[in-house]
Amino acid sequence: MPKYLIQASYTAEGLKGLQKDKASGRRNAVAQALEGIGGRLEAMYYGLGEDDVFVIVDAPNTGAVAAMSIAASASGLVRTRTTALMTVEEVDQALAKSVSYRAPGR
Repeated sequence: MPKYLIQASYTAEGLKGLQKDKASGRRNAVAQALEGIGGRLEAMYYGLGEDDVFVIVDAPNTGAVAAMSIAASASGLVRTRTTALMTVEEVDQALAKSVSYRAPGR
């Protein structure tokens, strides 16, 4: 199953919700939402800086993880960014492909 990194930043109101639910409560909510789309929570970390939360998930496809990210962002309490992750083997497969590409102006 493809893996994705979801980076999230809480709004001030979202942080109040975090204080109420606690981090473990949010982890449970995220895990349940992912299970509902056929996915699985691999890891969830909180950090200091521009992003508050880093979540690594397995999801059946891009549409499923997009639905999850849209639902979270639509709450108005958190903003998300989602990145598709690739394994080393997937990158090696991509590097093995021949691509005919002309750079701009060349």
